[in-house]
Amino acid sequence: MNAAVDKWILAHTDELSQWRRHIHANPELARHEYATTEFVATRLAAAGLSPELLPGGTGLTCDLGPSDGPRIALRADMDALPLQELTGATYSSTVPGVSHACGHDAHTTILLGTGLALSEIPDLPVGVRLIFQPAEEVMPGGALEVVAAGRLEGVSRIFALHCDPRLAAGRVGVRLGAITSAADTIEVVLDSPGGHTSRPHLTTDLVFALGTVVTGLPGMLSRRIDPRTGTVMVWGAVSAGRAPNAIPQTGMMTGTVRTGDHETWEMLEPLVREIVHGLLAPTGVRYQLNYRRGVPPVVNDEVSTRMFEAAIRTVGPDALADTPQSGGGEDFSWYLEEVPGAMARLGVWSGVGEQLDIHQPTFDLDERALGVGVRVLSSLVLG
Repeated sequence: MNAAVDKWILAHTDELSQWRRHIHANPELARHEYATTEFVATRLAAAGLSPELLPGGTGLTCDLGPSDGPRIALRADMDALPLQELTGATYSSTVPGVSHACGHDAHTTILLGTGLALSEIPDLPVGVRLIFQPAEEVMPGGALEVVAAGRLEGVSRIFALHCDPRLAAGRVGVRLGAITSAADTIEVVLDSPGGHTSRPHLTTDLVFALGTVVTGLPGMLSRRIDPRTGTVMVWGAVSAGRAPNAIPQTGMMTGTVRTGDHETWEMLEPLVREIVHGLLAPTGVRYQLNYRRGVPPVVNDEVSTRMFEAAIRTVGPDALADTPQSGGGEDFSWYLEEVPGAMARLGVWSGVGEQLDIHQPTFDLDERALGVGVRVLSSLVLG
């Protein structure tokens, strides 16, 4: 059966590249992936399959193989980023300020190719559900919409690939346990009567209070949480006042807190609230804490990880690679709250020159990775 997939990849290599470049040149932001959804649905339907749109109008699922027995889900995300492309490629984004700088164009292409390759194989050993998911790039993510629509019903395991520019094309990395981190957002808005900097004792010093939280919250978290969980809190924006001799009335700070441990993620919000209250209470400054939970960590279970390893080895003896845990968040984790599964990292670096990171305007990928991705996902099913 794998020989049939290899034959399909060989016959459709140019087509995979064309699909990916079309999607790349026509990126769509979260929950606006209408043309991308139609592009995928049209090709699946032409192969005799029956894609079903998600209730929101973007994204779709498609079943193939036997309807009874276990069913494996394979997921790809479809949305682009609000980022101007600067690659200079002939297939660059035609949409100002929007680009596929995270590789979702490749993810969609690979899953489409996998579905079409598997559709030509009679008597698949297991049922398959293709999930083309919208809105991965916005928290808490479109995966929740897929789950809410009941599209995981009957699924026993779920798998996904994500582009990794640190790995060369032809290699795929996977790890047991957490492969991404939970990512939550913290916003603290401060309020004070304000006053003259010569008389701080007659008011509440908002900037002093702000500084106390800026340094105190990350420091206290590092003392209250096991460092082996990979928990880190970093501020991204801090603002208050403009005049050097005036204590401002308002201030604000926002940042993220990330962890690779699911139990730690569950306790983070109450702990952050406790620490912030303790830091600000002596200052007398009023505050409002907005804690926005993002996504859990993606935690690969052992059986799914071993399945991925076996599938990756079918690419070649040197294809399987180790990969570190990422501090980034991924809404694939919501699926793993429902069923076991795993995510692996698909090498997309050409092996020559600079490794262009994702979420950067210069990011591009080696299209040899497309066939590798189809091979790996197909092997998960056929193995």
